[in-house]
Amino acid sequence: MSTSHPFAPSLPLERGQLKPLALLATIIAIVGGLTLYHEPGSEFGWISLVPSGLVLLVALTTRRTLEALVAGALSGLFMLQPQSYIGELADISLSVMMDETIAWLILVVGLMGGFIGMLEKAGCTLSFSHFMQRLVKSRRQSLLWTSVLGMLIFIDDYLNALAISSSMKRLTDSYKVSREKLAYIVDSTAAPVCILVPISTWAVYFAELLESNGATDGNGMWLYIESIPYMVYGWVALGMVLLVAGGLMPDFGPMKAAEARAKAGQPIPDGAPDEPLEDEKAPQVHPWMGLFNFLAPMVVLIGASAYYDIDLLMGTIVATLFTLVLFLVQRLSTFDALMDSILNGFRIMMLPLAIVAAGFVLKDINEQLGMTEFMIETLTPYLTVAILPMVVFISMAIVVFATGSSWGVFVISIPIVIPIAQHMEAPMPLVVGALLSASSFGSHACFFSDSSVLSSQGSGCLPMQHALTQIPYAALGAVVASIVFLILGFAMT
Repeated sequence: MSTSHPFAPSLPLERGQLKPLALLATIIAIVGGLTLYHEPGSEFGWISLVPSGLVLLVALTTRRTLEALVAGALSGLFMLQPQSYIGELADISLSVMMDETIAWLILVVGLMGGFIGMLEKAGCTLSFSHFMQRLVKSRRQSLLWTSVLGMLIFIDDYLNALAISSSMKRLTDSYKVSREKLAYIVDSTAAPVCILVPISTWAVYFAELLESNGATDGNGMWLYIESIPYMVYGWVALGMVLLVAGGLMPDFGPMKAAEARAKAGQPIPDGAPDEPLEDEKAPQVHPWMGLFNFLAPMVVLIGASAYYDIDLLMGTIVATLFTLVLFLVQRLSTFDALMDSILNGFRIMMLPLAIVAAGFVLKDINEQLGMTEFMIETLTPYLTVAILPMVVFISMAIVVFATGSSWGVFVISIPIVIPIAQHMEAPMPLVVGALLSASSFGSHACFFSDSSVLSSQGSGCLPMQHALTQIPYAALGAVVASIVFLILGFAMT
């Protein structure tokens, strides 16, 4: 069936099949020409930017995320190893799938999908929505409450992206809020909020990274805390989402079209991986007991994660086992049905996991091409201590946006940026704030970053539907943050 909706996941068949063939021919011509142009053994230089550029080209042309990542990764790999292409493709795929981070991600996201599946199966998300309907009396309040809950779940952006979206989408549907706007609010209170709180997975990771790379003589966490006031993008993104939720900032760009569609009675976009929730499918329990059955597993999840040194995997395992026992004791469902919910949760998360895994492959290829080093080395000769924070933010924001890796990129970039800042005697908290702001922007704006993909999945829209509506807001936030970093650079040096 064809569709004319502007955010449709693919182009209608009536428009013909020539565009994909033309796009493929263009990619082959670009990659083949650059491979012949590049001298083997020499640095790739500006050519290292091409795979990420092709990802954006394919994504904007086809409005499909996974295919765009695969096209970019395969193109970059061909530039690296044209003689042993298939063998290198197999090696890098195995290397990524055996990576500890990917294994952790598969388990966390899969179990989180199963955990939320059990809550839905037992009617707990429905009970929470009914409870919120008693508090929420308007469309604006539904958006503000979503923002507030997003700020409260600050321990990890994955937990925020999946838990808040799944528990609030029924409520926002009733007030004709588009799933794209829900995804924007959830995503804007995920990574941007997590960097501003020193008891989150982001803080633990980056504090250790800063300490191990000699950014401070003392404790890395203390430097992280000193840098929080200068994590400008996080503050700007948080301020913007509150303005949007409160109706003080008007809808613009693709979001305006999505909201018009929702107000006309279609909050769920065409082709979205979701369906309207139905009351009759959920078990009937006392409203307060249903609310307890939703909140207790969430509290256990957050508490167990904090107990195990902010480890979301450990917290998810504990919460899944607790929820399984809690629901069996109350006879809300059978053991078989709950296990099916867990397995179905893994299945639902396969597309987001595939997108994130493909993003890791692209990141690995970009590292071999030397994209991060090229960006930094190109900009370094033009640096002064006053513009250093702004340049660090802009350059690293571009790198993270292009690779989708808000954490992995900084393993490479921090050992380069920190010595430059120390040599120029720049204020270290300001530079670290610029780095964390860039990481937050990349996670927020990139259409294939983990938190963006999970926000779209949990909210019930496609990654590109979320990305196209969110990017104007993220870009505006980045412009404001760049100006603030420029002002702070001159004021503090």
